[in-house]
Amino acid sequence: MSVNLEQLLSRINALLDRVEPWLPAPTETDWTAVAWRWRKDGAQGPRGGGWLEPIRRPHQLRLEDLRCIDAQRAEIDRNTRQFLAGKSANNVLLSGSRGTGKSSLIKALLSRYQDQGLRLIEVDKDDLIDLPRIIVQVAERPERFILFCDDLSFEASESSYKALKAALDGSLSAPPENLLIYATSNRRHLLPEYQRDNQDARMIDGEIHQGEGVEERISLSDRFGIWLSFYPFSQEQYLEVVRHWLERLGVCDHEAGPRLAADAERAALQWALRRGSRSGRTAWQFARDWAGRRDDSAFDWQRS
Repeated sequence: MSVNLEQLLSRINALLDRVEPWLPAPTETDWTAVAWRWRKDGAQGPRGGGWLEPIRRPHQLRLEDLRCIDAQRAEIDRNTRQFLAGKSANNVLLSGSRGTGKSSLIKALLSRYQDQGLRLIEVDKDDLIDLPRIIVQVAERPERFILFCDDLSFEASESSYKALKAALDGSLSAPPENLLIYATSNRRHLLPEYQRDNQDARMIDGEIHQGEGVEERISLSDRFGIWLSFYPFSQEQYLEVVRHWLERLGVCDHEAGPRLAADAERAALQWALRRGSRSGRTAWQFARDWAGRRDDSAFDWQRS
């Protein structure tokens, strides 16, 4: 009897697996939101593919809070303002050292310009194959969309980068005027390059002609019109960011006296040494820890 029950349950599970792909998407897109995350619904039938899940509490950041990246901030802000004004603008690749504000810049742009019609769609790199579906959904909307790909990089065996290449520049369909792609990565060339790619290189009159495999790997980065590079912070820059966040969290060194300032600076440097990184993220994490140890740090900077 138990064997028959197990067989029945197995058949029911198999039937559910066959029916699930044909179920409709969970909901219609909620266009009252200002940010969405592309979700796969597991469906493979005619109605399947994915849907835009609204993000009810987007991370609120101010552009003014992102210190020591003034040139990068000014460039992406200018490009975004052109985009919102209906002028020509470029897709942007932000690459470089971890924790230096690449993703935070994009979040801060949404905070500043959402009242002017800017919207953000976050897409995981594994779901980039669905870019044509996303583009179809937003192409006729009046808002201006930034498609945000965070921590973007590909292995040589992955093929989803081809969908991104086509969306950037390379499809017969013209890209929609109300959508740009902003991507962050810890490396500028989004696909790995190997020594063997150059083993078949030829030299003609002193010029090296590398293999076609290299061209394939760097062509994706070339399709971003603007490259913004981010570098590790110096000690002075790191301490400047620490001081800024301590002030935003309500820890005011000028009220607490010079000894606390010296103690905080020493502790911040030790914190960075343990983490092996002097970056904006490290400074923010230290400031949260330092402020959390004090009784007078009830200030909530996100609501200011």
